[in-house]
Amino acid sequence: MEVPQPSARSGGVVATLAFAGTTAAIMQTLVTPLIQDLPKILHTSSANSAWVITVTLLVAGVCVPVTGRLGDLLGKRRMLLACSVPLIVGSVVCALSSSVVPMIVGRGLQGMGMGMVPLGIALLRDVVPAEKLSSSIALVSASMGIGGGLGLPISAAVAQYTSWRVLFWGSAVLAVGIAALIWFLIPDVPPGAKGQRFDYPGAVGLGIGLVSLLLAVSKGAEWGWGSATTLGLFALAVVALLAWGFWETRTRDPLVDLRTTARPRVLFTNAASLFVGFGMYASMLIIPQLLQFPEATGYGLGQSMLAAGLWMAPGGIMMMVISPLGGKLTDARGPKFTLICGTLVIAAGYGLSLVLMGSAWGLMLVIMVINGGVGLAYGAMPALIMSSVPLNETAAANGFNTLMRSLGTSIGAAVIGVVLSQMTVSAGGFSLTSESGFRAGLVVGAGVALVAALIAALIPAARAARDEAVEAAAPTAPEPAAAKA
Repeated sequence: MEVPQPSARSGGVVATLAFAGTTAAIMQTLVTPLIQDLPKILHTSSANSAWVITVTLLVAGVCVPVTGRLGDLLGKRRMLLACSVPLIVGSVVCALSSSVVPMIVGRGLQGMGMGMVPLGIALLRDVVPAEKLSSSIALVSASMGIGGGLGLPISAAVAQYTSWRVLFWGSAVLAVGIAALIWFLIPDVPPGAKGQRFDYPGAVGLGIGLVSLLLAVSKGAEWGWGSATTLGLFALAVVALLAWGFWETRTRDPLVDLRTTARPRVLFTNAASLFVGFGMYASMLIIPQLLQFPEATGYGLGQSMLAAGLWMAPGGIMMMVISPLGGKLTDARGPKFTLICGTLVIAAGYGLSLVLMGSAWGLMLVIMVINGGVGLAYGAMPALIMSSVPLNETAAANGFNTLMRSLGTSIGAAVIGVVLSQMTVSAGGFSLTSESGFRAGLVVGAGVALVAALIAALIPAARAARDEAVEAAAPTAPEPAAAKA
């Protein structure tokens, strides 16, 4: 099979893909400032309005691996354009909504756009020269975290000073701009898996398993971890995913090649991704609460939502600055070394938080350190994945890796939520998380980051030669940066 030749003029491509990933990630934090007001805005209960956030997570979890595989089959540029459509339509639907059902539909459509991130990372292998590949992968991969870090203060400012509908009209304009940039700047690379079939049973099976698992994890605290609904969903997830795995190992053109995924280099990278996602989200859940808790508690800092978002904004900027430096580190020492460094920096940030949690500037420094580590780790993981899979599986493999990160954030939200809800104090007739509860959550974040570092240390070195079967399926383009251990 002919290998696409990287273009020498790739700056516009990298900028477009990073902007697309950042925009898609912003969609996830877009409604965070509205959480308390959603029941009044949508004329519904708090339980119903919570689905405005949950549905985006569920749809993204299902669509990311599916769009990745379709990118390998139909072309990554085509699928990037396809992902921009539900972003635009979903944003318009949300902007026009006055009740909960259309808002949930619109947020679900926005979740479909998260497939842009793994598609963009995979496309870099086709169009970026080898000497720029590591830094480009790092930037585009970190765009998911950058969007999350910058989205909160931006959406808080817009929600505070204008109508909430402006948030969605603005996201629609951004999505239209992304589609135009993709149309004009992204080259049309031939599909890497041309001639293969799409695995419809595999997509359905994975969808059932993931929706059941994510739903149980995200709503378990609300429904009760021992409730029949939660336990039933966990059981359905186990059965569906086992059946899906059985099918994937026996079909000719699987949605996800589990044999490739089971290779130690890919397996350990995906496992580390799960814990890195957990580590990143723990800080995003704890630090805003510390900033906004009343000063009367003795440990809260009494900041408004907007002020809290602004204190956290340097964390997103730090990730943007660190990502290219992480690419240079990968060039010099290999992606495994960069991943280990990233996870250790995350752990150091949590350790620092135990000393500096008493001031806003201290927490700003903490989030900068943690997000710097996330930037290093997020850039290294796709490089490890793409050095270990054939060219015709890059988008699907990156989609699966992105899914692992998302599962980590979901599990992190559930675990940290339980910790914070179980360790409380009474203040003014209300039950609030205690200082020891926040400290326990930060210690958990540090522990998870150290586990990720241990798993990363177990990633085997890249072999000098590709497996013969992989070489026969898809000769790979030169990857000096991604081939180092």
